[in-house]
Amino acid sequence: MDSVFKNVNGFITSLVGLFMGIIPLSILWFVLTGTSVLGMDVIANITSLLGTLTNGGFIGLVVLVIVCSFFTKK
Repeated sequence: MDSVFKNVNGFITSLVGLFMGIIPLSILWFVLTGTSVLGMDVIANITSLLGTLTNGGFIGLVVLVIVCSFFTKK
């Protein structure tokens, strides 16, 4: 059972690493060409997410800190 959890954890970690590499590339692509990548406007989505969190007041700030903690290495 421990082996299964290690495999799933490794898969999820690799998948997150892949997406963390794709996001900056898609932002750069949008800045250079002005077109979206795979039909997704990453800049508009990030702007919308941050707008939603900042309009949430204190709870939005707490959620933003929690989300940021996922992306920092320990």
